[in-house]
Amino acid sequence: MSTQQQPDEAFIAELKRWRDVRGLSQSALAKLVGYTPSYISKVENRQQRPSLSFAVSADRELRAGGALRRAHSDLEARTPTAHQAVPENGAGDSHAASLLVEHEDTALHYDGHVYRATQRRRLYNDSPDPIARYLIRISVDRYPGNPERSNQHFREHPLTWEEIQLSASIDGEPIGWRVQHDRDAFKELWLLFENDHGRYPLYPGESAWLEYSYTVGDDKWGTWFQRAVRLPTHLLSVRLDFPAELDPQVSGTETTMTAAALPFRTAIRQSEDNGRRIFAWSTEDPPLHARYRLEWKFRTRPDLEENSHVMETEATASDRMRGVGIVQEGDPILSKTSRPFVLPDEAEDARRVVAELVSACERASSVHVFGKGMGMAAPQIGIDRAVALVRTPDGESITLLNPRIVEESPETDEQYEGCLSFFDVRGKVPRPLAISVEHQDIDGTQRITIFEQGLARLVAHEVDHLHGVLYRSRMREGVDPIPISEYRGTGSTWQYGGSAG
Repeated sequence: MSTQQQPDEAFIAELKRWRDVRGLSQSALAKLVGYTPSYISKVENRQQRPSLSFAVSADRELRAGGALRRAHSDLEARTPTAHQAVPENGAGDSHAASLLVEHEDTALHYDGHVYRATQRRRLYNDSPDPIARYLIRISVDRYPGNPERSNQHFREHPLTWEEIQLSASIDGEPIGWRVQHDRDAFKELWLLFENDHGRYPLYPGESAWLEYSYTVGDDKWGTWFQRAVRLPTHLLSVRLDFPAELDPQVSGTETTMTAAALPFRTAIRQSEDNGRRIFAWSTEDPPLHARYRLEWKFRTRPDLEENSHVMETEATASDRMRGVGIVQEGDPILSKTSRPFVLPDEAEDARRVVAELVSACERASSVHVFGKGMGMAAPQIGIDRAVALVRTPDGESITLLNPRIVEESPETDEQYEGCLSFFDVRGKVPRPLAISVEHQDIDGTQRITIFEQGLARLVAHEVDHLHGVLYRSRMREGVDPIPISEYRGTGSTWQYGGSAG
């Protein structure tokens, strides 16, 4: 099933893949890199040769770990002559606007070594023309919090057609496919509604079950699974089937065009049957462009977790945070002021960044207990935008868009703080006991919120990050951070007058 790609197709495949991974539309990416949506559209349709500056900017904003830069280098090396724009006739998602999904049902089965994903879609043709093919994507990411490591892993161990063992059918009739893009961690192909015995187009007003399955080993499949709603869909359901002996735990996050990343609105149901633990979840009429991400961990097999390498005994606290995708001290992004969002115009971009923060917080929480609560700012995951997420010790999440401290109480106290970007030490930092913070809702509404005691400290720490300030510069002169080995407050809350703050 392998195919020889043109160099421009290789770059396009990487660009589409990383846009999909980061949940960015062409318009959203255009704003981040300073190009027009038309430019990106022409690049992806082979009507425009991508420039080096675009490749570098896109690689940085999509946090692709150098994949786009390498693809562009290959493009330059292999196509020194002028680029010809010859898009394939009908190669785009021309059917997307005319197809409805009555039911999308996904089942993921894991046997302890290999994942088998089976996707079933009940498609309805709402167009005046027959539809004879359907575009699908298979994208894997073993280390989603560490793109450089993931890219290196797949360069050394590419996903192959032989191991995928793809099969497809429409209404039970086996069908074939034609490869569109073939990359190390990304496959895109057209399912063709035909085989050697006949053609099976979906005619106007008709429905049919389209089913396809593929296999990926756990050496290439990270502990996450995501569904994106690209067509109008009535019912979306997902079933995860794991060995009970692995003691799996599953959580879910949804991101839509009208809300920030939040836990699933409907519960994930859990049951056990013949040594298997089954997790089932569904939702009706999901919004177009919504993304639903399920993440899991196996309590009895930490070696299977996406960042298990950072849990080894010799790893430092900073190693663990670096391993889950947290930018470390010394990176220039931590010393610059973040770009504010223009709201509500950039609401979609803001939601995508918040979703990335939510996922990063989950990863960080998997390798450390945050008894005082925790916070994370967008620069700490490599995104130069003014948004931070704070979680209280009780688990409440606070999203701060374009925050700015407008008032501080004269009363202060001095307590130890840790920073995920240099987590091997703790430093005593003076902070006001109360702060007033001006920030915005996703619709652009301005708000002022007062935070006190421990929560004020958490929020002030994150607002500092958005202005390129690390807590070292807040410490009293002559006072230095102490090694984490000497710190005795891990896992406990800050204390205020004898009570927990």
